[in-house]
Amino acid sequence: MQSCEISADSTDDPLSSGLRRKRQPRIVVIGAGLAGLSAAKALLESGFTDVTVLEATDRIGGRVQSVKLGHATFELGATWIHGSHGNPVYHLAEDNGLLEETTDGERSVGRISLYSKNGVAYHLTNNGQRIPKDVVEEFSDLYNEVYNLTQEFFQRGKPVNAESQNSVGVFTRDVVRKRVKADPDDTEAVKRLKLAMIQQYLKVESCESSSHSMDEVSLSEFGEWTEIPGAHHIIPCGFIKIVEILARSIPESVIQLRKPVKCIHWNQSVSKEIERVADHNSDLPEEDKGSDVFVECEDCEFIPADHVIVTVSLGVLKKRHESLFHPRLPEEKVMAIEKLGINTTDKIFLEFEEPFWSSECNSIQFVWEDEAESESLTYPEELWYKKICSFDVLYPPERYGHVLSGWICGEEALIMEKCDDETVAETCTEMLRKFTGNPNIPKPRRILRSSWGSNPHFRGSYSYTQVGSSGADVEKLAKPLPYAESSKTAPMQVMFSGEATHRKYYSTTHGAVLSGQREAAHLIEMYQDLLQ
Repeated sequence: MQSCEISADSTDDPLSSGLRRKRQPRIVVIGAGLAGLSAAKALLESGFTDVTVLEATDRIGGRVQSVKLGHATFELGATWIHGSHGNPVYHLAEDNGLLEETTDGERSVGRISLYSKNGVAYHLTNNGQRIPKDVVEEFSDLYNEVYNLTQEFFQRGKPVNAESQNSVGVFTRDVVRKRVKADPDDTEAVKRLKLAMIQQYLKVESCESSSHSMDEVSLSEFGEWTEIPGAHHIIPCGFIKIVEILARSIPESVIQLRKPVKCIHWNQSVSKEIERVADHNSDLPEEDKGSDVFVECEDCEFIPADHVIVTVSLGVLKKRHESLFHPRLPEEKVMAIEKLGINTTDKIFLEFEEPFWSSECNSIQFVWEDEAESESLTYPEELWYKKICSFDVLYPPERYGHVLSGWICGEEALIMEKCDDETVAETCTEMLRKFTGNPNIPKPRRILRSSWGSNPHFRGSYSYTQVGSSGADVEKLAKPLPYAESSKTAPMQVMFSGEATHRKYYSTTHGAVLSGQREAAHLIEMYQDLLQ
């Protein structure tokens, strides 16, 4: 049986010197994703010397995971830098020359950058027919008009009527359907195609929001998410380069990989086991025995700390908050964790020997005609593939080869994750044959896919404001423990960071980076006299 021990800092270690009255505070950061690395980097650069980063997995980066296959790099996680003006991720990439390889289209087009600049989306039906381009354009204009209406409820304080159930999906489906059906210029056949397209567009929206369905996304709060101006960008050599830049100034000894945390004992509530071990550990300094916080690791090590910055995902907090904190979290914070939403958005990369799509095609959008009057976007387990909304053509082919990137979200993504590669590749090939009307499409030569939902260290892709939640819940999630009347008097034993804690930029990489910098700034302000 493994014995537990409490870490005692060596008195001759320069990183932990001055443990008396004006000693350096001991700061533990949990998670080596963008938020955790940003916090650690800012703290170290400001003069803090006793910083430890604990990472449960065998790599840094969190929900950034770049995989190199052949000469190309594929992103299983974060892919785009959304906006440029004031975006810290964009500036990191630009300052380090990571965007120099991008094409003119990727640098200048204000939309997702993997798409071909001159290409068009092919909207195909399950009957193997392509929906005419003019019909798609008409519907797209209508959908975008209604999408803009969904932003106004928050931005202009418009009241939400009961019929919408405060749901983006319910509202959008209802308004678009009414307008399609009332259009006197369309034939019944065209109207039916447009009605079927509603569900396909909502699936795309669900993948972008990382929700099971847009029915679960709050209408009254939807407009608070803020878009940074400027084009979307990718990093051809891999988003992981941003992670490496953040980690570059962090000494290797600071980051401990394969170091999962079992429990954070805060507010001087050390367990009897910790007290027992502390009483018999002659090497433990007196200051450590009275530490406000102990981080208990899965390997039975207890690490004393003055401040802990928790950067784990909202999905992990939902699953583990009861056991991860002792004492348990305040009810207000538990309610915020439960109210806010997070689900899974997965990618399926298929590599083909030769393209079966035309050179102008930048994506294949799946429109199921039998969903024209559907309300729900939940499918029986065996029909999980109906949630795949589209396959994008990765561009340019000179960099990526002939690769399609599929999107699936929600509970169906979790079902997909349980399937083996052969099953997923075969199922996707059958879908492509069905929708293109081409029975001769070969199976892909290679498949690569993500599995964010079933990974116990993430349990989802990124957060959204679920029906019943609000930006105030994001603020409650970010609030440090224990609570205090003023931030200036708060001891900030346990602090919270990560994309889900940023009220305006949740779900984004820049939101994660800014949240890590925010928590570091609180500690820098608290210890400004010590750091001078």
